[in-house]
Amino acid sequence: MKKLLMASAALGLMAGAGSAEEVKVGVLAAFTGPLESLAPPIASGHELALKEASDSGLFLGGSTITAIRGDSTCVDAAAATAAAERLVTSDRVAGLLGPMCSGATGAVVTNVAVPNGIVAISASATSPALSSIEDNGLFFRTAPSDARQGEVMADIILEKGIDTVAVSYTNNDYGKGLADSFAAAFAAKGGTVTLNAAHEDGKADYSAEVGALASAGGDALVVVGYVDQGGSGVVQAALDTGAFDTFVFPDGMVGDALVGNFGSSIDGSFGQNPASAGEGRDMFTAMAQAAGFDGTSAFSAEAYDAGALMVLAMQAAGSADPNVYKDKLMEIANAPGEPILPGELAKALEILAAGGDVDYVGASAIELIGPGESSGSYREVAFENGELKVVGYR
Repeated sequence: MKKLLMASAALGLMAGAGSAEEVKVGVLAAFTGPLESLAPPIASGHELALKEASDSGLFLGGSTITAIRGDSTCVDAAAATAAAERLVTSDRVAGLLGPMCSGATGAVVTNVAVPNGIVAISASATSPALSSIEDNGLFFRTAPSDARQGEVMADIILEKGIDTVAVSYTNNDYGKGLADSFAAAFAAKGGTVTLNAAHEDGKADYSAEVGALASAGGDALVVVGYVDQGGSGVVQAALDTGAFDTFVFPDGMVGDALVGNFGSSIDGSFGQNPASAGEGRDMFTAMAQAAGFDGTSAFSAEAYDAGALMVLAMQAAGSADPNVYKDKLMEIANAPGEPILPGELAKALEILAAGGDVDYVGASAIELIGPGESSGSYREVAFENGELKVVGYR
């Protein structure tokens, strides 16, 4: 059925430099589910870039861009697929920004993007398995693979003098992918993972899981989970039983909701999420604040960059047809060309319309490598006095 709908979905996607039209872009985020607290800033990041390009009047001969939201949940692949299909076949979007979570992303790429010839750019799907997914050159991500995050997390832990940890991971593509990547990196660097065990989201009680982790031992507990679901449940059970008092939090746990849930109870804990320092990040953060959302929230900068790359690739191709502009994404994201920072999309659109080259640097110092994914840098965070503090980048 999906393939039969492909031709109809492609109608209306051919806006070019010579004719002003409305170009629709799907914003597919986990507005409900275990990462719903991170979804609004991510969606707003996508939409900020789309609005900036549309308002410039320079996009594809004066064409406008309309963002249409869809709820991909996070862990419900069927719901993510259905939401993406509606955006593609009913709303006739020219591209998908998202989904957020790795399992949902894999389902959407396989079941919707590839059969319908639609570009999808995720700002937050990090599973290493997505690096080798069959995508016909249609899938990109502005977040780095967790193969790199595992290495970074291992380095941070060992630098703090901790060489034994237990790991609890959410039982899905994201959780297992990062947990395995970390465990391999940690062992290779001389650390010991005492237990690497899955937890299921949606449970009311995680005391059994925490009991097994505590029995295995470790100087800290690595929680590879979701801040709005089982990850926080595992932390709560560990605190309630006194099993662990130091936690390591990767990207799915790093957010204001974590501080709201636990306050000073997690003081001394630490973690990391994809982000970069520099002028581009500062510019984006100020733009986000002016637009009314938190630009420091995890993956919101990468979301702005995903939206910017999509519209600039369309401009470079002179078309909103995904099968045309997909070939411009790597070119736009990398040198050579005029460096482009947040807030400079009008400048980029003008250069591209004149046949020039741009190197989109953006809010996250984006550089696309290999299978269309970010090479990646990380923000290191610590929890002190009931607050999340940024302590460095690597």
